[in-house]
Amino acid sequence: MSRFTRSAAIFTLSASALASLPAMAADELHYNQISLRAEVSQEVARDKMIVTLYTESQNTDPAKLAAEITTTLNKALGEAREVKGVTLRQGSRNNYPIYDNKNQKITGWRERAELRLESADFPALSKLTGELLNTLKMDSMDFAIADTTRKASEDALLKDAVAAFKARAQLATDALGGKGYKIVNLNFNTNGYPQPYARNGGMMMKAAMMDSAPTPEVEAGTSQVNMSADGVIEVLQ
Repeated sequence: MSRFTRSAAIFTLSASALASLPAMAADELHYNQISLRAEVSQEVARDKMIVTLYTESQNTDPAKLAAEITTTLNKALGEAREVKGVTLRQGSRNNYPIYDNKNQKITGWRERAELRLESADFPALSKLTGELLNTLKMDSMDFAIADTTRKASEDALLKDAVAAFKARAQLATDALGGKGYKIVNLNFNTNGYPQPYARNGGMMMKAAMMDSAPTPEVEAGTSQVNMSADGVIEVLQ
């Protein structure tokens, strides 16, 4: 009986030792692994101009009001379609009642419709905007980074981020006295592409029209775009 008990105890101990081997192996996989981060940045030109115009009116007859707004908007769309390189997008269109102050009864209706113009040709869009301000009002003038420009900058930043990460990995490897390194994982994150940068150009455009001056030049500026490379390397001894 005592021999069986001893043998069972020895078998149990051996099984426990074997079960711990995968855990030891897992610990070895993470040996000499360090996390690194590298960042690169680039100034990117805002090369897309976005102008939002609108028409707004009121009438006691909602049907007549809608027809008036539609006529004004269609006229503006027709003029805008004549200009090459300008993308047209119809924005929001809202209709709401007007109440009197005493009985809160509906006395009329107000409607507003927007027209959004986008182009990389700033002079052409500026000129068109000035002409459309004869019948429309300006809500905003914005500047953004075009999709093609954004993609090109991302591709360039990706290469720079990889090079920066490798340089930092080699620096860490040398500091630790390693013979080399291998990349365990690597992730990229891009930020800095702003929402359209708004400027109030309505007064500038109107002044130019009233004085019969040339269409004013606009400067969109740049935005700093950043890309980070976050990863883990294993230093080889």
